[in-house]
Amino acid sequence: MPLDEIDRGLIHALHLDGRAPFSRIAEVLGVSTQTVARRYRRLSAEAGLRVVGLADPHRAGRAQWLVRLTATPHSAQDLARALARRPDTSWVKLASGGTEIIAVVHTPAGGADGRSLLLHDIPRTAGIAAVSAHYLLHTYLGGPTAWRGRANVLDARQRRQLAPPARENAAPSPSAGAAPADGDQALLAALQRDGRAGQAELAAATGWSPATVARRLAALRASGALFFDVECDDALFGATTQALLWMTVAPARLEQVATALARHDELAFVAATTGRTNVVAHALCSDPAALHRYLTHRLGGQRAIHALETAPVLRTVKAAGPLVAPPTRAR
Repeated sequence: MPLDEIDRGLIHALHLDGRAPFSRIAEVLGVSTQTVARRYRRLSAEAGLRVVGLADPHRAGRAQWLVRLTATPHSAQDLARALARRPDTSWVKLASGGTEIIAVVHTPAGGADGRSLLLHDIPRTAGIAAVSAHYLLHTYLGGPTAWRGRANVLDARQRRQLAPPARENAAPSPSAGAAPADGDQALLAALQRDGRAGQAELAAATGWSPATVARRLAALRASGALFFDVECDDALFGATTQALLWMTVAPARLEQVATALARHDELAFVAATTGRTNVVAHALCSDPAALHRYLTHRLGGQRAIHALETAPVLRTVKAAGPLVAPPTRAR
């Protein structure tokens, strides 16, 4: 399905504020509220558009591991789907001819609890030929920051109009806390399934009153402990060729290189990791020729990159949010 300027503007608006009312988005785009609502429903059904609420891992006391698995051809897809169904994974991708699986695994920071996937489950899974786990040390691009290929429609004035009110005006009270608390788990789980869930739905999920939900939601957003991501088919933005780039950078130059890479329009994610390859990036390009130009011209100019491995991404099995069952058809 081709995207027009309204579709692109709507998606950009949701990146700026995933919970912005359709009426406010409509005012910024210069169309009716009904048009925005109708476009959102169509994009959700046909392009996989979804807003998900995510807790900042550092504030939530979570560690993130980038896990690479090499599996036999007959088991790779089943294993990828099994990983995608787990609540402690995100961004599960099939790469390198369909025999490599790459996933982000979330574990409690500073302890062994909850690391069964890394220490127990994966090593005992049949069909896996190799496993490596890379601790995500610092994210330079990604998370709350959208890929520029999606966020290049609205001008500065429109962006100001869509600035989230919670970040501008709300400040968490001392009793609210700046980081997610145990009582927030039901709220965060509901927002992870649907970042645009209404106050009544969130109240039902948490057992709180709508007023309490509104206060806690504003506090978490104002502190940066909660942000909203947007899932959508990147091929609709011309990104038909994707690859994960594993780089080895001189430690003294890592900060400089990663910061420079975070300004590249071709990249949606840049992070420093542990391991022999200490920088990882996710490239989105229009075709293989564009990826080749990026690798040889832009990355080739970074002399501090001593080694580069390119893993073409064939399919994203799971994005940031949990898997959702397809809607059932009425009989």
